Amino acid sequence: MAKALPIMFQGTHSDAGKSIIATAFCRIFAQNGWKTAPFKSQNMSLNSYVTVDGKEIGRAQGIQAEAAGVVATTDMNPILIKPSREHESQIVVHGKPYKNMQAFAYRNEFFEKGLAIIRESLDVLMNEYDRIVIEGAGSPAEINLNDRELVNMRVARMANAPVVLIGDIERGGVFASLVGTLQLLEKEDRQRIIGVIINKFRGDLALLKPGLDWFEQYTGVPVLGVVPYLEDLHIDAEDSVSLEQMSTTVNPDKDIDIAVIRYPKISNFTDVDPFLTEPDCHVRFVTTAAQLGQPDLLILPGSKNTIEDLLYMKENGIVEQIAQLYKHHHVTIVGICGGYQMLGARIRDPFGVETPLREIAGLNLLPIDTTLECEKTTVLSEGILTFAGERFFVKGYEIHMGRSQLLDGTVPFIHVQGRAEGAKSKDERVIGTYFHDLFHNDAFREALLNKIRREKSLSPIYGRQSFRTIREQAFDRLADHVKRHVRIEEIEEKMYVFQRGDV
Repeated sequence: MAKALPIMFQGTHSDAGKSIIATAFCRIFAQNGWKTAPFKSQNMSLNSYVTVDGKEIGRAQGIQAEAAGVVATTDMNPILIKPSREHESQIVVHGKPYKNMQAFAYRNEFFEKGLAIIRESLDVLMNEYDRIVIEGAGSPAEINLNDRELVNMRVARMANAPVVLIGDIERGGVFASLVGTLQLLEKEDRQRIIGVIINKFRGDLALLKPGLDWFEQYTGVPVLGVVPYLEDLHIDAEDSVSLEQMSTTVNPDKDIDIAVIRYPKISNFTDVDPFLTEPDCHVRFVTTAAQLGQPDLLILPGSKNTIEDLLYMKENGIVEQIAQLYKHHHVTIVGICGGYQMLGARIRDPFGVETPLREIAGLNLLPIDTTLECEKTTVLSEGILTFAGERFFVKGYEIHMGRSQLLDGTVPFIHVQGRAEGAKSKDERVIGTYFHDLFHNDAFREALLNKIRREKSLSPIYGRQSFRTIREQAFDRLADHVKRHVRIEEIEEKMYVFQRGDV
């Protein structure tokens, strides 16, 4: 008999806060001594996490595993969907690419296979852990999709898990969205809802109280908590929807201005998260040449479709603006993964991996040529990086479907187990690498920022706080916050009730 007690969090819509609440419960259960695993059967995300065995899962489940203090595995997210072009996505099964599929084909041809994969992974987790924190996706009330959905109520039934429904009050209309969701559920599924959590609350709880009383009386479903908005929570975002809240303008009160190009297929943008914790840095995400301005540090992040995103930058004048910045202003440019490929002389796509376009000229800021390939590289990496006259040991992970050839005169950036990885200009103003999490390496990040500070005639700052420490503190802060505002004991009691079959 499976020993784990499951709980599932679903939302009234995307970005309601399912991932962050699930992360909190992973930490809470772990603090209470339970061996805990996150689980999301099917995740659509361009933010990835590489497991210790070199497999790719959704970043949220990797971070939730860290919060729980366990090693992430592909059973925690057996199916990952990575949108690559219009109406088409790469389907990743147990951490490896399965095939590219359009939405209609995926829904009609993959359903039974997906169901079997999910059931198998859930069985593994249910037998190896004490608690399973399951996260849904989107809304369980998508009535046009529910007959073949693989991530919400079908999974709750499979796990016999009670469900907590989460509503985001920040967007407005939280009671309408909660009531509407409940009314659109099948009777069996509605009975599985043990309560709701209202998330991202700002204001006076006394003013909300009449609404809470009305909701409980009208629906018969208890409000298990109202979670106030938690500022400056430095835990990785799963969804690019979160980028809508990011600034596009310069903050004159910060010493270092960091601009990140937000192209349409941006991926693994959490690479820049450590800069969000630095007191002297302001990070902004830009989509136009006019927004670019004159940053001190310009970052070209990863991309799920490098060629299409490069075309986007060319069509919007961003490429020309970057060339002018490099020529006339003292900017440092760093490209990671797809951004690294864009910095080179050209990108070739002989197999049509991304587009029918077989070759495109890059920004020509680094002497490299890239060829896209059908096989994906997913690996944890470590090596020695040389920068500003110092050597740094760095760790990261690689996820890419291309290889970049260093041309004559190229200066390697990182030495990894006998091979050169990445490239940099001789003056170190342009850097490219396949290493995600590059900036999570504290000593290198400090050296990079201090080089920029010196160039601006600012005193260097030493002893910057470890980003890993910041994130561990964030997990505890989040757990404490949720414990104060959510009736945890009542949820756990319902978990036991469902296990006994008393519902």
